[in-house]
Amino acid sequence: MLSILDCIALCELTEEEVMAIAEHEHVPEIVAAELGRYLLHSPGGPPKIKAFFRDDIEEARRAGDYLKVYRLKNALCHFLEAHPEANLN
Repeated sequence: MLSILDCIALCELTEEEVMAIAEHEHVPEIVAAELGRYLLHSPGGPPKIKAFFRDDIEEARRAGDYLKVYRLKNALCHFLEAHPEANLN
Protein backbone atom coordinates (compact mmCIF):
# COMPACT_ATOMS: atom_id res chain seq x y z
CA MET A 1 0.00 0.00 0.00
CA LEU A 2 1.24 3.51 -0.81
CA SER A 3 1.47 6.15 1.88
CA ILE A 4 0.76 9.83 1.37
CA LEU A 5 4.52 10.45 1.32
CA ASP A 6 4.89 7.87 -1.47
CA CYS A 7 2.19 9.61 -3.48
CA ILE A 8 3.79 13.01 -2.93
CA ALA A 9 7.15 11.62 -4.07
CA LEU A 10 5.52 10.35 -7.27
CA CYS A 11 3.71 13.58 -8.13
CA GLU A 12 6.83 15.69 -8.85
CA LEU A 13 5.93 18.28 -6.19
CA THR A 14 7.24 18.84 -2.70
CA GLU A 15 5.17 18.15 0.37
CA GLU A 16 4.79 21.91 0.94
CA GLU A 17 3.55 22.40 -2.62
CA VAL A 18 1.01 19.60 -2.26
CA MET A 19 -0.17 21.00 1.08
CA ALA A 20 -0.62 24.42 -0.51
CA ILE A 21 -2.74 22.92 -3.30
CA ALA A 22 -4.79 20.99 -0.74
CA GLU A 23 -5.44 24.12 1.25
CA HIS A 24 -6.28 26.24 -1.79
CA GLU A 25 -8.63 23.67 -3.30
CA HIS A 26 -10.04 22.44 0.03
CA VAL A 27 -9.24 18.82 -0.76
CA PRO A 28 -7.36 16.05 1.07
CA GLU A 29 -3.61 15.86 0.48
CA ILE A 30 -3.89 12.68 -1.59
CA VAL A 31 -6.28 14.44 -3.99
CA ALA A 32 -4.00 17.49 -4.07
CA ALA A 33 -1.04 15.28 -5.04
CA GLU A 34 -3.00 13.82 -7.94
CA LEU A 35 -4.35 17.23 -8.98
CA GLY A 36 -0.85 18.72 -8.81
CA ARG A 37 0.61 16.00 -11.01
CA TYR A 38 -2.25 16.41 -13.47
CA LEU A 39 -1.77 20.18 -13.62
CA LEU A 40 2.00 19.87 -14.05
CA HIS A 41 1.43 17.90 -17.25
CA SER A 42 -1.52 19.91 -18.58
CA PRO A 43 -1.30 22.94 -20.86
CA GLY A 44 -1.61 26.00 -18.66
CA GLY A 45 -1.40 23.87 -15.51
CA PRO A 46 1.87 25.11 -13.98
CA PRO A 47 0.77 28.78 -14.14
CA LYS A 48 -2.46 27.71 -12.46
CA ILE A 49 -0.50 26.19 -9.55
CA LYS A 50 1.49 29.44 -9.36
CA ALA A 51 -1.82 31.32 -9.13
CA PHE A 52 -2.91 29.07 -6.25
CA PHE A 53 0.21 30.14 -4.35
CA ARG A 54 -0.35 33.80 -5.09
CA ASP A 55 -3.98 33.60 -3.96
CA ASP A 56 -2.99 31.91 -0.70
CA ILE A 57 -0.13 34.36 -0.08
CA GLU A 58 -2.49 37.30 -0.49
CA GLU A 59 -5.09 35.70 1.77
CA ALA A 60 -2.47 35.06 4.46
CA ARG A 61 -1.19 38.63 4.11
CA ARG A 62 -4.71 40.03 4.57
CA ALA A 63 -5.13 37.82 7.65
CA GLY A 64 -1.83 39.06 9.09
CA ASP A 65 -0.36 35.54 9.14
CA TYR A 66 3.17 36.50 8.13
CA LEU A 67 4.66 33.14 9.06
CA LYS A 68 2.32 31.53 6.54
CA VAL A 69 3.20 34.21 3.97
CA TYR A 70 6.89 33.37 4.46
CA ARG A 71 6.26 29.61 4.21
CA LEU A 72 4.15 29.98 1.06
CA LYS A 73 6.64 32.34 -0.59
CA ASN A 74 9.44 29.84 0.02
CA ALA A 75 7.34 27.05 -1.46
CA LEU A 76 6.46 29.25 -4.46
CA CYS A 77 10.14 30.07 -5.07
CA HIS A 78 11.03 26.38 -4.98
CA PHE A 79 8.13 25.58 -7.31
CA LEU A 80 9.24 28.22 -9.83
CA GLU A 81 12.83 26.96 -9.74
CA ALA A 82 11.73 23.37 -10.29
CA HIS A 83 9.04 24.23 -12.85
CA PRO A 84 10.11 27.28 -14.89
CA GLU A 85 7.27 26.64 -17.31
CA ALA A 86 4.98 28.18 -14.66
CA ASN A 87 6.38 31.59 -15.66
CA LEU A 88 5.34 31.24 -19.29
CA ASN A 89 1.95 32.78 -18.64
